[in-house]
Amino acid sequence: MNIALIAHDAKKQLMQNFCIAYKGILNKNDLFATGTTGRLIEEVTNLNIHKYLAGHLGGEQQIGAQIEQNDIDLVIFLRDPMAPKSHEPDVNKVMRLCDMHNIPLATNLASAELLIKSLDRGDLEWREMYK
Repeated sequence: MNIALIAHDAKKQLMQNFCIAYKGILNKNDLFATGTTGRLIEEVTNLNIHKYLAGHLGGEQQIGAQIEQNDIDLVIFLRDPMAPKSHEPDVNKVMRLCDMHNIPLATNLASAELLIKSLDRGDLEWREMYK
């Protein structure tokens, strides 16, 4: 499965901890991330991550394009709801595209853990029929 990982600045440490905790599951999948988030995850996990531009430089748009091409199966987007971003339209577009293309999306730690455990159990194999 192709998993996109995105985290706002205030959530990057949380994303690192999440990836450390679920490294065994993540390692079995292809990982894509916005630039800074991907680099930070790699530093603490040694996971192989395809890194795009930083989110505010277009990385979220690049992941959005992959979603539009049906090349992403799961998105974990740890967002900071308390701090509006200058690139908020890109943030909303990623979420809208997930809804349009029926891609599971986690926007907080609780939903991220539910999705990653579902992935490990094989509950997301239905995504294969979309390819």
